[in-house]
Amino acid sequence: MDKATKSASPAGAKEGDYAALRELFRPHVESFDYFLDAGLEEMLTSIRPMEIKDPNSSTILKISLEKGHVLPPMRDGRLGVPLYPQECRQARITYHGEFKLDVCLQCNENGAQVRHTLNFGHLPIMLMSKLCHLRDADPHKLVFHGEESTEMGGYFICGGMERLIRILILQKRNYPMGMVRGSFLKRGAGYTDKAVVIRCVHKDQSSVTIKLYYLQNGSARLGFWLGGREFLLPVGIVLKALIDTSDREIFTSLTCCYSDKYGRGKGVVSTQLIGERAQIILDEVRDLSLLTHMQCLMHIGKYFRSVMEGFEHNDYETVAKAVLKDYVFVHLENNHDKFNLLIFMLQKLYAIVDQTASPDNPDALQFQEALLPGHLITVFLKDRLQDWLRKSKRLIIEEATKNKNFDLSNALEVRKFLTKHTTHVGRAIESMIKIGKVNSQSGLDLPQSDGMTIHAERLNFHRYISHFRSVHRGSAFAKMRTTSVRKLLPESWGFLCPVHTPDGEPCGLLNHMTSTCRISSFYNSEGVVKDFEKIKKSLSAELVRVGMNPVFPKIERSGPPEVLHVHLDGCILGTMSAARIEEAVNFLRKLKFLAHSGIPEDLEVGYVPLSLGGAYPGLYLFTNPARFVRPVKNLFSVPGGEQSIELIGPFEQAFMEIRCPDGGDGGRKEKFPATHEEIHPTAILSVVANLTPWSDHNQSPRNMYQCQMAKQTMGFCGQALKFRTDVKAFHLQTPQTPIVRTATYSKYCMDEFPSGTNAIVAVLAYTGYDMEDAMILNKSAVDRGMFRGHIYQTECIDLSKKNRENVPEIFAKSVLSRDTNTAIDSDGLPRLGQTVHPNEQYYSVYNRLTGAIRPVKLKGSEPAYIDYVAVNGTSSKGDFQKANIRLRRVRNPIIGDKFSSRHGQKGVCSQLWPDIDMPFSANTGMRPDLIINPHAFPSRMTIAMLLESMAAKVHIFTSLSLGSEKTCIMWQVKKYSKLITEFISQMEYLK
Repeated sequence: MDKATKSASPAGAKEGDYAALRELFRPHVESFDYFLDAGLEEMLTSIRPMEIKDPNSSTILKISLEKGHVLPPMRDGRLGVPLYPQECRQARITYHGEFKLDVCLQCNENGAQVRHTLNFGHLPIMLMSKLCHLRDADPHKLVFHGEESTEMGGYFICGGMERLIRILILQKRNYPMGMVRGSFLKRGAGYTDKAVVIRCVHKDQSSVTIKLYYLQNGSARLGFWLGGREFLLPVGIVLKALIDTSDREIFTSLTCCYSDKYGRGKGVVSTQLIGERAQIILDEVRDLSLLTHMQCLMHIGKYFRSVMEGFEHNDYETVAKAVLKDYVFVHLENNHDKFNLLIFMLQKLYAIVDQTASPDNPDALQFQEALLPGHLITVFLKDRLQDWLRKSKRLIIEEATKNKNFDLSNALEVRKFLTKHTTHVGRAIESMIKIGKVNSQSGLDLPQSDGMTIHAERLNFHRYISHFRSVHRGSAFAKMRTTSVRKLLPESWGFLCPVHTPDGEPCGLLNHMTSTCRISSFYNSEGVVKDFEKIKKSLSAELVRVGMNPVFPKIERSGPPEVLHVHLDGCILGTMSAARIEEAVNFLRKLKFLAHSGIPEDLEVGYVPLSLGGAYPGLYLFTNPARFVRPVKNLFSVPGGEQSIELIGPFEQAFMEIRCPDGGDGGRKEKFPATHEEIHPTAILSVVANLTPWSDHNQSPRNMYQCQMAKQTMGFCGQALKFRTDVKAFHLQTPQTPIVRTATYSKYCMDEFPSGTNAIVAVLAYTGYDMEDAMILNKSAVDRGMFRGHIYQTECIDLSKKNRENVPEIFAKSVLSRDTNTAIDSDGLPRLGQTVHPNEQYYSVYNRLTGAIRPVKLKGSEPAYIDYVAVNGTSSKGDFQKANIRLRRVRNPIIGDKFSSRHGQKGVCSQLWPDIDMPFSANTGMRPDLIINPHAFPSRMTIAMLLESMAAKVHIFTSLSLGSEKTCIMWQVKKYSKLITEFISQMEYLK
């Protein structure tokens, strides 16, 4: 074992040993931490107070939610005693904390406010989050509490099972994306297949998708979903309802991007038709006799008052303002910003229609982001709390209608109805994590309603890590016949692994992030929540210094290619001259390296340059969370004078010049010099793909197969196996670290959980039993323990849930029993280490009513060993009713078992051959453990497997001490001298 492996052992582990491993789990943990720190409070602030009008009087009761309290997990009935994850796994319960809310009641506007703290059940707590008792625990403490020394958390324990919220791919937030889809034609007569779509995300992570449809007559419609229906508004009405403006100002704002002097040159995005279209938009509003700002508000309020819940008794103006605030560009608070963004979307829509700008590809990672666990919980919890408010309102109104003496000002009477459905909120969150289904009438603007969570399997460490690094496109795409969503696009370079995706139905839909890819969060590098308002002010001030003109209140009279818009998280900050914008981009990149500049280090500077019919030009800045980012070297000199590591995103990467670290220019011309450089060639691969040595010498499909088979192998599933209660666990008896290994093994502590065995392999056509990928195993090697493993199956028996006719049953064995079975102990539970054969009794149950003993027999067709017995609590009389029994079954290699190398070379054992009949080396007398057919190499082209075999052989020969076989060893070293030289250079390159 090398030095790096020794330092990663639990006995001498330090905080820094698992830093790289912790980075892989950080997006899950940080998103839940933000939910606890600020997300819950932000979400409660965004929930509109519920007003209830007394049908018998003019009293109006106002119910508002003020502050949330989530407590750490504690044992039931024992105050101050922490509940640890291991206890939840053993008892098959949920690792959760109490969830309380401060509810404020106020009668009429001048009435006194009465606050009640209501219990809303329990919320599941993510392991290693801020409320987890194992947070910041060292490896010794983790082992003491029955966890792995490398436990990183990121999942929940619901009903004793480890559940993980899967990261889903969503449309990039707050970015207007041009689309061409045939489904847009189904909106009605006169609609086309072109639209600009923007997914607006509120501060509480809830989102509303706005679609700006193009009509055949040149006009446009603004569409959004409300109450399960899509509402379509003429865009002119929305423009005049947002701000008090004139028709001339709207016309000028729309047509400012067109100029006769540029014609159809580079960067020109508009034609003379835009003036006619702007006139059509204004004529539509005029035909409806809507001439003023107030008339447009009244028009919107009239049609939406019946569908806006809680506004049935408000005037039209109030309803219209609520619609514009809650459903139109919810990420912006200022109506002038909304007006400017809508003008920009119209200009981009017309550019796509005139083919002066190309539509965006919704399947490219450039226009996508991640849905993180904490954000999903925040959105779903808000929906459940709003549903609780609606149910409470209905109950109170029903009671007030039936009982004329019911007084809304009586807080105690109102509280009785408020507490009827409070615990349903906590149970809904737990059910969502346990089942993976989001039950909501609105759909929450999510791509799917089920399949949100998966079981965090610990079949082996490769599989376990892959769950946290996987990103899924969505279950709806799996049923589509089109293959466009599955394609590996160049925009994914460095962010999604090109190798690590399953074959079959989820191919291309279930991808995995590369080892260096990260997801931006609400926290900065110091662990403090980012102040986005402060960041916006800092960026605006710096941009003004380099020549940006603020867009408000001036009406711009020019556009591309003369000036370009500057966007920040979906808000138009201003415009900048196209000649100075590259200077501004370089300036912003330098500011990212300065700690006190106020500019976040993960700022995405997406400069879309001028082009002929390409992407719509502009400067797009992103600071929001849930974006994919990765590190690269910045080749520009920074204030320190050294090359610095810069975090970039997929949006800006498409327009950057990044060279590979091999020293070549990548075929680029002198006009486009490289500004950035990759850190390492293996940065484009995932963690599992990086474990394959010399994978660049293999055929690509073999690397894909290897990523899948590495996650299927029987390995060392865990060091805390003694405390595990998995329904089924696989365990290799004698795992080993590979002789030839990449640096990833040490970096991510893979030797803590080895998943294979080194073997002496002979590539030889021998006996005919090795045809068609079959292989021959040395029977003596198998007898000595090679490839032997165990299967552990845990059975959780809860007699309290199996009561028959409310008659309690307990574990017991009759004193008068003449049964000579030694497997059952005196308490009715099995003895440790006993062998139980099929149809033999292994525990017995005592019925207190009849006094009968009911023995339970082992099912199945193979014997098992009693490996572990744990009792979970006692009843009031001290009798056992709940126990976990773990059975161990031996799994030795037999004919028909599947084996695989680390290069996707899979095969089936066809024969266990005696050692005396195996071929042997003429020089050393060495017999192989395994024989494979040489025909496995030519068609598969797994050259890396040959390199690994030779490298391992050279390593063994050079590692042996020179003794009686000095001549033989020196001959081998001389024979492979050229090979050794080549391998030394290869290994140095890998390091």
